[in-house]
Amino acid sequence: MLTQVLDRIRRLLGRRTPAPPPTSTPASAPERDGAARASAPTPVFTADFGSTRQWVAGRSWAYPNGGPTNPGDNKLDYLVPDASFSRSGTFRATRRPDGKWNAGLLTTEGSEEGFMVRTGDVLESRVRLPVERGAWPAIWTWLDGDNEIDVFEYHPDNPDLLELSNHVKGASHYHRDPAIGPGRWVDLKVEFGSGSVVWWVNGKQVFADRRGVGRRWRAYLIVNLSVCAGRYHPAPDRAVSEMSYEVAYLRVIRP
Repeated sequence: MLTQVLDRIRRLLGRRTPAPPPTSTPASAPERDGAARASAPTPVFTADFGSTRQWVAGRSWAYPNGGPTNPGDNKLDYLVPDASFSRSGTFRATRRPDGKWNAGLLTTEGSEEGFMVRTGDVLESRVRLPVERGAWPAIWTWLDGDNEIDVFEYHPDNPDLLELSNHVKGASHYHRDPAIGPGRWVDLKVEFGSGSVVWWVNGKQVFADRRGVGRRWRAYLIVNLSVCAGRYHPAPDRAVSEMSYEVAYLRVIRP
C-alpha cells in the first residue's frame, strides 16, 4: 500500500522512478581462462630432453677438452652419452669399478638448434632434489669458458640450502628454507637481467644480486648431475652405487 501511495505522489510531481543501474554480467570461466592464456607469455624454449636437436648428451666444453672428466673441480664424473642417464628428465649417476661415476649431462651447446639464453630471459624449472650424499645437481649456463650463471646447485649434506650464483659479475647467495630438502620438489625461476639477476624459489623472490649479466650476455644451457670427490662436500658413501634427481620441466620466456 505504501509503495502505491509513493508512486502516485511521484506521478503527481512529474517525477519518474529512476531505472536500476545496469548489472555487468561476469565473464564465464572459459572466457576468463582464454584471456589468461592470451596474456601469458609464450616460451621461446621448452625443454624436450629426449630431443637430439635440442640437446647434446655426455659432452660439454665446460669440462676440460669437452669431458668426460673434470677432477679440477673435485668431481668424480665420467660423462656418458647413454640416454638412460639424462634423456628422460631423470639425471643419473652410477659408480664405476675405477672409482669414478658414469654421469648424465645435457647441454644445448653443439646441438642442431644451439639454443642460448640471453639478457632479459626468464628461466623456469621444477626439480626434485637428490637424496644421496655426494650428489651435486645443477642447472647452469656456459659459453667460451665464462658466462656462467648457476640457476641452482644443491648438496644433500646441506639439506635445506640452495646455492645461487652469478659467476659473470661475482655474486652469490646461500638460500636456506625448511621447504628445501632431499627428495623434495622445488620450483625455480631466474631472470637474467642486465643490471640484476633475480632468483625465485617456490614462488618467492629470494635473491637479487644487483650485478646482472650486462646487455650483451648470452650462454648455452647445461643440466647435469655431478658427483662430489670429497674436498668441498662429502663423497658418496661406499654402500651407495647409484643416485639421481629429476627435472619435471624447463622453459625459457623472452619478454
